[in-house]
Amino acid sequence: MDVSAKKSKSSLKQGLIDCDFHQTLKSFDDLKPYMPRVWWPRLSEPEATLPITIFKPVPLSRRDASPGNGLPPGSDPEYAKVDALDRYNISKAVLTGSLLTVSAHNNPDYAAAVASAFNDYTLDHWIPTDDRFLASILVATQDPILAAKEIDRLGSHPKVVQVICTVSSREPFGQRRFYPIYEACVRNNLVLALHGGGEGDGINPPISAVGTPTTNFERHNILAIHHMSQLNSIVCEGVFETFPTLKVVFVEGGLAWVPHLMWRMDKNFKGMRNEVPWLKKKPSEYIIEHCRFTTQPIEEPNNEELIQMFRMMRAEKTVMFATDYPHWDNDTPTFVLNKLPEDLRRRVAYENAAELYQLNSKPLVKEGGPL
Repeated sequence: MDVSAKKSKSSLKQGLIDCDFHQTLKSFDDLKPYMPRVWWPRLSEPEATLPITIFKPVPLSRRDASPGNGLPPGSDPEYAKVDALDRYNISKAVLTGSLLTVSAHNNPDYAAAVASAFNDYTLDHWIPTDDRFLASILVATQDPILAAKEIDRLGSHPKVVQVICTVSSREPFGQRRFYPIYEACVRNNLVLALHGGGEGDGINPPISAVGTPTTNFERHNILAIHHMSQLNSIVCEGVFETFPTLKVVFVEGGLAWVPHLMWRMDKNFKGMRNEVPWLKKKPSEYIIEHCRFTTQPIEEPNNEELIQMFRMMRAEKTVMFATDYPHWDNDTPTFVLNKLPEDLRRRVAYENAAELYQLNSKPLVKEGGPL
């Protein structure tokens, strides 16, 4: 298929930063040059990162995003550049990877080795292919000390803009055992991204607070509870008081829950603030100052309600656009952004992300492209 012929008639006539662009491996053998041989046999096992425990009848990635020749969607940077970046005039794409579930593996050393190998693979095979790609450092959270070492190993790379891990974990991320990760993020001036993935799998707790759902539909409806739980923990435990420059992005968790949680936290803070004497501001103030949220998978009310929701959560500061390419439920830029008034559209499309990732000193679009 000649992907060079693909063009979107409705691509935005302005710069655009995609904050959730999934690159993947052609096969797990791609990791072998970057891993000690002792781990190689595990890469040949089904689902080398962890066993999946719930049947998912809908494939994770769109078949039409495959470069052909039997390769997985998202495994060829040249195809992805034309199929997504060129089609929608994407100025920068933050690569978020496909192996986030390493944090659910029972072996912390293997998980850390997989994450490190995937990072090197990305920097070797994706980042050099186009200046629009930006890298995330994948870490496994089972051992925060190893995660911090990985951040320090790659944190100075000029195309690395954030650290990424799955939002699911055995303990809430506000607890102090995760501080080495936050210290390393601050030390390297990097954002921390918490992305959906691994809920209920491997060593992680059940998907819901009441046990394991029967179907993927049931699971998919409640995935945002993990984002809510981690945000609640990080704010209430005082992480942003301990690390006042830390910024955290909540990726692929939707948005409608954010105003609800902000209001509930502020309300309860009035009556129970003696339990959290380290908090010097209302919880919502920490959220607006330190946290960002990506659009996909955005809830889809009517346009008036969508804009109202954006206003309630200060979207002009807190919301960033994401496609979630090449997953089956990914969003095109025109679907969400064209529903917004101009002031919100520009902020969500690229200004918020440009500020967060400190891209303002660099061109947001390719030379000669529109802004």
